[in-house]
This record gives sequence, structure tokens and C-alpha cells, in this order.
Amino acid sequence: MKSPREAAAIFDALDEQHPGADTELHFRNAYELLAATILSAQSTDQRVNMVTPALFERYPAPAILAKATTEELEPQIHSTGFFRAKSRALIGMAQALVANHGGEVPADMEALTALPGVGRKTANVVLGHALGVPGLPVDRHVLRVANRIGVASSDDPVEVETQLCSLLPKERWTRASDCLILHGRRVCKPKPLCAICLVQDHCDYFRSVVQADERMKPADKPKRKSATVGPTAGRVSKKQSGTPKPRAKAPAANTPGKRGSGRGKPSGRSR
Repeated sequence: MKSPREAAAIFDALDEQHPGADTELHFRNAYELLAATILSAQSTDQRVNMVTPALFERYPAPAILAKATTEELEPQIHSTGFFRAKSRALIGMAQALVANHGGEVPADMEALTALPGVGRKTANVVLGHALGVPGLPVDRHVLRVANRIGVASSDDPVEVETQLCSLLPKERWTRASDCLILHGRRVCKPKPLCAICLVQDHCDYFRSVVQADERMKPADKPKRKSATVGPTAGRVSKKQSGTPKPRAKAPAANTPGKRGSGRGKPSGRSR
């Protein structure tokens, strides 16, 4: 785990890498953000943003959504996936807001998580972005990036939330989550783009995995001539063998003064 001082340096670097980091869901009030965040489960913010304008035009307040039926709602949110469960959650959430909170979204973690379809992540999104209450949402991107960098050490979202909150002042919680989410989407993906990451100097994953892999790569060696490939591959020619081939004896030179001629000349005798 990092110290609070190093965590501050890490999140300063993330701020620099993702200036203006914020939720990418479109909303005008806490009710719209709450509904959009419920829809974003197992979906993308871009897909949710395509669905919500028409949805909020038809159901602009919890009291109106509370009167909807799942048969009416499901076709409108079908493209976000898990539309049956989400339609029940949206209608149940709206009915609970009307019955227990006068149609208003409560600025309280316990009250929010008591609503149908709302967990800690969704509650923290709404608290931090729409209600001005510090919250640190932990999704799969936050889990991956925080553990890789070393500002958290757990697979449990609640535990990671606790660890991150202990390292940062409250006023940085929401922004820290936004930066981690964007970093996970754009840079620290499942296959990370470490070459463009501004947190390299502080990152446990980069130091222990990426740099370690680089150190373990064998040094470049000069290329050897390729061996013959074919029927003769593997055979050793006589020229390549260690046993020299015996040299033939040279013919004896003609002795001066004796009859006969040198090699290649006619002897002078006629047949």
C-alpha cells in the first residue's frame, strides 16, 4: 500500500492525464443520474446516454415513473441489456422515492442503498456527482487500476473503497474515482498501455511485471547462417568433416638424360 503522500502524487498525475474527469452519464438532476446509473449496469455510458433522453421526456419525475408498467418500460430500455430486471428496479426505485422520501432522492448512503436496484457504487455516484456529498464509487475499472498501481490491495469493492478513502481527503474522493475509471477505460486496460501512462514511476504493476519482463528478455545475438533445409540437411560433407582427404601422389618427374619425352609429348616411335 502507498502512503498518503505518494497517493497524493499518484492522483495528481491522474488529474494531469485526465483533465476534467467526470461521470460520462448525462443528467440534469439527482433523479436522472440515479436512473441512468441503474441502467448503466452491464452496459456502457454511451449506450445509456442514447436511451435516457426519450426516457426522461416520458418519465420526467419519480411520481410519473412510479406509475409505469414493466410492459411499457422494457422496450424503451431494451438496448441497455438486462432490461427486465432494470425495468423492475427503476419502477421500484421510483415508488420507494414517492412513498418514503416525498419523491426526492435522499442524500444519505443508507437511504439510497435501501432503494431497489441501488448498491454502494450507484449510491456513491449519485452522492458525489449530484448531491454534493463526498463518495468514491468503485467499479471494475477502479478495482483493476487501484490494485495495479498499489493504492489498494483487495478484490472486494467495499474494502477498496475504504482503503482509497483512508489515503485521500474527502474533497478528492469523487474526482479520484472518476480519474481511476477513465484511466481504466483509456490507458490501464486489461492489456495496459503503459507507454503513455503518467503513473509509471509509482506503479507496482509496471515495476514488477512490465520492467521485470523487459529484464528477462534474452540479449540480441548475432544471426547465424541458416542451415540447409532439405534431404541433405544434417549430413556432414567430407569438406566439413575433421578427417582430411588423402592427397594423391604426384607422378615422378622424367630423369634428364634418359630416353623418352616429358608427359604429353609423342615418344618419337612410329607404330
